[in-house]
Amino acid sequence: MTSSAEPARPFLPQEVIRAKRQGERLTGRDIAAFVAGITSGAVSEGQIAALAMAIFFRGLDIDERAALTLAMRDSGTVLDWSDLPGPALDKHSTGGVGDTVSLLLGPIVAACGGYVPMISGRGLGHTGGTLDKFNAVPGYRATPDLATFRRVVRDVGTAIIGQTDDLAPADRRFYAIRDVTATVETLDLITPSILSKKLAAGLQSLVLDVKTGSGAFMATLDEARALAESLVAVAVRAGLPTRALVTDMGDVLATAAGNALEVRLVIDVLAGRKAETRLMAVTRALSAEMLVMGGLAADLAEAGDKVDRALASGAAAERFARMVAALGGPADLLDRPDAHLARAPVVRAVMPERAGVVSAIDMRALGLAVIALGGGRRRPTDTIDPAVGLTGIAGRGASVGADRPLCLIHAASEADADAVAADIRAAYALADIAPEAGAIVIERIG
Repeated sequence: MTSSAEPARPFLPQEVIRAKRQGERLTGRDIAAFVAGITSGAVSEGQIAALAMAIFFRGLDIDERAALTLAMRDSGTVLDWSDLPGPALDKHSTGGVGDTVSLLLGPIVAACGGYVPMISGRGLGHTGGTLDKFNAVPGYRATPDLATFRRVVRDVGTAIIGQTDDLAPADRRFYAIRDVTATVETLDLITPSILSKKLAAGLQSLVLDVKTGSGAFMATLDEARALAESLVAVAVRAGLPTRALVTDMGDVLATAAGNALEVRLVIDVLAGRKAETRLMAVTRALSAEMLVMGGLAADLAEAGDKVDRALASGAAAERFARMVAALGGPADLLDRPDAHLARAPVVRAVMPERAGVVSAIDMRALGLAVIALGGGRRRPTDTIDPAVGLTGIAGRGASVGADRPLCLIHAASEADADAVAADIRAAYALADIAPEAGAIVIERIG
């Protein structure tokens, strides 16, 4: 007896590559089969590279992006937080210089009744990584087992860890090949790469911080807007309610850049010793969006008030301290940060060439200076020095001169400080009058 149904055709990776090379639309079945081959090893590195290049030039439509996102999500474990007594919420940043938002946001939202199971990454290019910042805290387990992760999220309300091997493993292999084949910079592949990991985290809703300006990967507003729109559209299509804020990374977000230095700054903000106006404006806006999306506030005004109370009352600081201790870090980190965080032996001021007002900053150059000091990676295998970086970074509109440096360099040696001082000075443009202040949160999408 024979069936009239058409038999499923065998999966051939080269046929999927050929179809996309010719500009054809890939089916969900073909995408799922190719991703399964990435995970199992049945698809070779050369075939993955060929498909990446075909997508780079031919593109994916919204349905193909969603199919690729879901297939990569399903290539490993998908977490389930339905047993939590509150909503599982998260945010993702596209990367910046001195971006310590996550360290503040997780504890703030937890203090307001949310649960933030945040899976973060290492630094990429000239931008710092949240995972690298927590690796500057002695004893902190940035890659705990799943049972510990679940326990800390439930008990504390937030746990910030690194991506585990079983979350979206196809993306890890795909990204590594894209990185060495010059196929990273396309929305068609950036979108699934970001969202597959967030969908695997089992979230109820997601807020995105898409940065624009000289310190961002998407330097122009049009590029950042396009990425934000792609991320929101694909996430919603994949069943994850998502909003995006486009924020300014053309100016100093926080006055410190470098891993231990940024952790110390966050502790000072939580303790009320530092204001950090721009950093808190972005953190407050993202946190408020999360509270509204999670049903923990009726509107952004109420959510903003809750954020302010969590900080002023010390509730957010308490959550931060509990999270650090629960993941193996020092129980007294907030009270005695200098006893635990590494310090660089050389601290040197970078003086401006003349007195004036900062009119523009090449933030990417400052990020690269931190890497040159040893605070980031030139190669994936490099070891980071947590102590090095910059503090007291002057932002746009700041007056600088003989009594006000551009920043302080924290370096492992005098030679290292010498090597970056001129580049830092060249990153600054000075004027005689202050520039107009621009918006920190530029657009809201979704």
